[in-house]
Amino acid sequence: MPFGMPRCAMHDAIPYPPPAMPTPPPGSELARHWTLDPATCFLNHGSFGACPREVLAAQSRVREQMESEPVRFFVEEFESLVDAARRSLAAFLHCDWRDLAPMPNATNAVATIVENFADSGRLAPGDEILTNDHEYPACQNNLRRAAARAGARIVVAPVPFPCPSPDAAADAILSHATKRTRLALISHVTSPTGLVFPVERVVRELEGSGIATLVDGAHAPGMVPTLDLTTLGASFYTANCHKWICSPKGSAFLYVRKDYQEGDAPIRPLVLSNNAEKPKPGRSQFLTEFDYIGTNDYSAFFTIPDAIRCMGAMQPGGWPGVMQANHDLCLAGRDIICRELGITPTAPDGMVGSICTMILPSHDEARRQRLAQRPSRYHDAIQDAILKKHRIQVPFWGLAAKPERFLRISAQLYNSLDQYKYLAAAVREELAIESRL
Repeated sequence: MPFGMPRCAMHDAIPYPPPAMPTPPPGSELARHWTLDPATCFLNHGSFGACPREVLAAQSRVREQMESEPVRFFVEEFESLVDAARRSLAAFLHCDWRDLAPMPNATNAVATIVENFADSGRLAPGDEILTNDHEYPACQNNLRRAAARAGARIVVAPVPFPCPSPDAAADAILSHATKRTRLALISHVTSPTGLVFPVERVVRELEGSGIATLVDGAHAPGMVPTLDLTTLGASFYTANCHKWICSPKGSAFLYVRKDYQEGDAPIRPLVLSNNAEKPKPGRSQFLTEFDYIGTNDYSAFFTIPDAIRCMGAMQPGGWPGVMQANHDLCLAGRDIICRELGITPTAPDGMVGSICTMILPSHDEARRQRLAQRPSRYHDAIQDAILKKHRIQVPFWGLAAKPERFLRISAQLYNSLDQYKYLAAAVREELAIESRL
């Protein structure tokens, strides 16, 4: 030790390495098909999806085609590409391809419908839009804006959570329909609570009462095996293909039943391009207007057929096998976490698809208030800790006006059971830390 240097100063000057970060368990054998960072345990497919390498390569080829001769692409090749994607998607959804409009996301589609209702006179002062407290916040924002402009009222049906049965959810929603209800928004799979809603019964009863139904199916295609748009009979249905179909980001659709495509007030896109004044022989005005709404990169939508083929080939049973594998893995992950944390499932197995939300063990009210004040880049600071300390990407949140905190897991083919065991231990550790704060 140099003369005169305090021992503590010398100790501080030694460049000790920081504590080693934990190494998360690997995903499944199929994880090689994705470009996900192996240093992160990615259990949040439900938020933005994740696109396989093969599908990304297909999108790159479409972009190269577009950039090699942009004028030819948009004038001569565009229509055949959008129709090919429509036909593939329609076969997957069991509907007429001519009833599908390309969309960048489901929120945009919801806004398209509610704005049309407000502008067309379908909503008058005193009319009602029915929704519920499990709906996606962005969609509720669009409902409120359209209702305010039309002088209509938003009716929010409280749906129990935990939810004991599909009928409990359906009864809660249907009991709030009135003679003034003109439109109802219902998720097929709820984003915050991860419930597969009984849309078949809700749509049947509301449509039978003359109420138009708008189903936000953002998570359903590629997750819910019973999805059949023709049989469902909703006025409108929208979903993101970039979630469970695993197409590139920005690929979604809006289904509009034929009776809303025609007449004095047909459903029209929020933006009208030059095509609106140039109807094409043999092509409906609905297709003409929705196909193209200005210069943009449509390659994500054009790549939907590649995603359907790619994902379907990853399981021996094709898409039914994909959905069953993800459902089984989700339930197994849920059961591991519930046992580790001493909590109970929030819904019966039949109301769970490939995402599942659980209610975390509660703290006393004073501690809960203190914890809620912690800074966070996410909805809850526990998510920051889980990501920073354990390298797990998984969402934590809650419902408005409710004290409970939620943990939502996703299950995709690239995930493994060991990843949920690792998450369960990490959450238990962080909850124990919180109990001492």
